[in-house]
Amino acid sequence: MASVPRRAFVALGVAALLGVSACGGTSAPPSAAAPSVSGQGSWTWTDDRGRNISLPRRPRRVVAQSGAAAALWDFGVRPVGVFGPHKLKGGGPDPEAGEVDITKVESIGNVWGEFNIEKYASLQPDLLVAGMYQKNSLWYVPEQSVEAVDQIAPSVGVQLSGKPLVRIIEKYGQLAAALGADQGAAPVVEARRRFEAAGAALKALAAERPELKVMIVTGTPESLYVAYLPDHPDITYWGELGLNIVSPEQPTASEGGFWEVLSWENADKYAADVILVDARAQSMKIEEMAAKPTWAKLPAVKAGQLYPWHAAERYSHLGYAKVMEELKANLEKSRDDLVK
Repeated sequence: MASVPRRAFVALGVAALLGVSACGGTSAPPSAAAPSVSGQGSWTWTDDRGRNISLPRRPRRVVAQSGAAAALWDFGVRPVGVFGPHKLKGGGPDPEAGEVDITKVESIGNVWGEFNIEKYASLQPDLLVAGMYQKNSLWYVPEQSVEAVDQIAPSVGVQLSGKPLVRIIEKYGQLAAALGADQGAAPVVEARRRFEAAGAALKALAAERPELKVMIVTGTPESLYVAYLPDHPDITYWGELGLNIVSPEQPTASEGGFWEVLSWENADKYAADVILVDARAQSMKIEEMAAKPTWAKLPAVKAGQLYPWHAAERYSHLGYAKVMEELKANLEKSRDDLVK
């Protein structure tokens, strides 16, 4: 993902934190408790870092990064705490939190660099779960806090790049099942059916409209970032379904993959009928991009064929079913003759 400015964070002493945890702490809201599924005996899990986690019993008190929390929520797990984007400035839920009821989970931090270790410890967590865009790096866990976090509770990392979309979704489902959630529950089964139907519909549209060119971008005041298809599981999946995606031949090396970075003067390097724009709250808005002359001249921009790209969508069947249903509806109403 594009780098996000980090904010200064002063880590608290690990000994003090463990002391807070030992004193008892904030209990979980009733509706945020783990699913009432019986399970005795030890619990083991090997995460995508190759870490082997072994606990005397199944974790019940889970704290998760907002994207991971949203995915687990859809599969039936109710975390007690969340960190990463989950609350907008106005107080409402951030779309990155999906269906998570943010009034019933404790907030450990809401923006990049915020992770309240003392509050985390007070929740007496059994497990922390976060996705990983970079190998072995838990998303939204500040580097300077990793050691303290590891001493409070074990963590599970789920790799979110370099793997197929369906496999990532399945991994969250498997983790949810291991945490006691019923994967045969009606909402989970229906979400899977809806995901498969949405994928089939998008594939049919792609076959009917092979000339429709789609580009995916995000922006900053200084640069336009064009998504490099192989590094984004969702975009790769849409390409496999047959969607004609405009993608750089290779990403900009300094970004570690994911994007080709263009100056706004070179924003017209690629042409597309449709542009999907990063819809995250912290990303540059379409109306802000409109002030960039080169951007304003792009065929898709002039035609008004700009639609949201949910760059931080949770990896669940429900999450991506909604994304693909919206994408299909937007593409159906778009012209495919703006560029050759």
